[in-house]
Amino acid sequence: MQAKAPVQQPQKGITLRVITRHGYDILDVAKSEFLASDYAKKYNIVNVEWLSIDPGEWVDVIKASASKPGQEIDVAWGGGPTLFDLLVRQGLLRPIDSDLVISVSKEIPDELSGAIMKRTADGKLLWVAAAISSFGFTVNTNYLQKAGLPMPDKWIDLANETFAKTLPIPSVGTADASVSTSNTRMFEIILQDYGWVKGWQILTLLGANARIYDESGLVRDAVIRGDVGVGTTIDFYGYTAQLEKPEFCRYIVPSDGSIVNGDPIALLSTTKNPEAAQAFIAWVLSTEGQKIWLDPRVNRMPANPRVFDTPEGKKREDLRIAYENTMKVLAINFSDEVASSYEQSLIWFFYSTITAVHDKLQNTWEKLAKAKLDGKISESEFLRLVEMMTDPTKLSFKDPKTGKVETFTESYAKSINEALFTDVDYRKSLIEAWKKAATARYDMILEELKKLG
Repeated sequence: MQAKAPVQQPQKGITLRVITRHGYDILDVAKSEFLASDYAKKYNIVNVEWLSIDPGEWVDVIKASASKPGQEIDVAWGGGPTLFDLLVRQGLLRPIDSDLVISVSKEIPDELSGAIMKRTADGKLLWVAAAISSFGFTVNTNYLQKAGLPMPDKWIDLANETFAKTLPIPSVGTADASVSTSNTRMFEIILQDYGWVKGWQILTLLGANARIYDESGLVRDAVIRGDVGVGTTIDFYGYTAQLEKPEFCRYIVPSDGSIVNGDPIALLSTTKNPEAAQAFIAWVLSTEGQKIWLDPRVNRMPANPRVFDTPEGKKREDLRIAYENTMKVLAINFSDEVASSYEQSLIWFFYSTITAVHDKLQNTWEKLAKAKLDGKISESEFLRLVEMMTDPTKLSFKDPKTGKVETFTESYAKSINEALFTDVDYRKSLIEAWKKAATARYDMILEELKKLG
């Protein structure tokens, strides 16, 4: 009797798990297009699972996935260079070794407007920019006109008393640094552009003028609806607003400087599907995958300029012009290394002294600005109180770990940056100390205003 040949079981399809900061306007388009591609079919990829995780949780979530069979995360996509460089320092990126990715990555410039588009170490490719962006603000001209507000041109414009005149109804929108990597990048631009003390003055008063949202996309939506007159946004949110409300909305790159960012994609050390994961990365970087940025629901500038030579690219002359204009952005002398050295401190100090005590901050600023606008205090008194209210190097608090009284200098921010990331209890205690100190400072300003009449 002839033995029957064993029945060959069909190969189980691969599900890729991707941790990301992209919104579902991008992810929904990417998933459907990728799964229909030859890349997915060749590598038997049948699904992509998105993990939309707050940036502060990435390291823990990625590390935890390594001990959960079948739940390992394969790719990191979107979130900005600082976040990806953190993954590098934590040893969570696996060098890209696929000829497919290395070949297509050659179509991506090594740098644009002084910004690195690829990160390498010891000659090995760790991450590649999948899209590029600038940072600025989106305005609703209809709102500004009705409110009698000027068209802003600089970051500092959003922090002046003119934009306080609509308070307690805010005319500005921004997002909290603890939930938005794009807004954190803007705050880093302001700090490096204006310096530590002046930069924090701008951030504090911008926050005081603003309604603070817990998603950057909500800032864009608020501008489109006309809830606020201006919102701090990454460029593609501005382009989307321009498409939806061309008669009112406009994206502005601040004349006091911005930067061009490469938004990375990378292979994670936790992946169990390196070939399939790199096929996805190759697709994202290819002209085929880069077409997702051209979708009217996305409106983002590609990292691979060859996509503009495709039939789809030729239909988006507006984005091609935006791409060329971005190359001309007045780029400040920006350091990723400096930004990384105090990023956690920036995030949690912003949260503690601006977001968490926002009602007190906004009420104090409303009264101070109104006193100036109504001529009840002199220019010199106004500037003295602004300095008292915003200078981080004059805000005293007790460090819960050392017991020493400190102020929030740049050197102190750098010295505690790592601890804020690794020691949750310390971070919570310091947040409380900062909130208490900030509240006391705003109360002191209110008392000063009472004395001045």
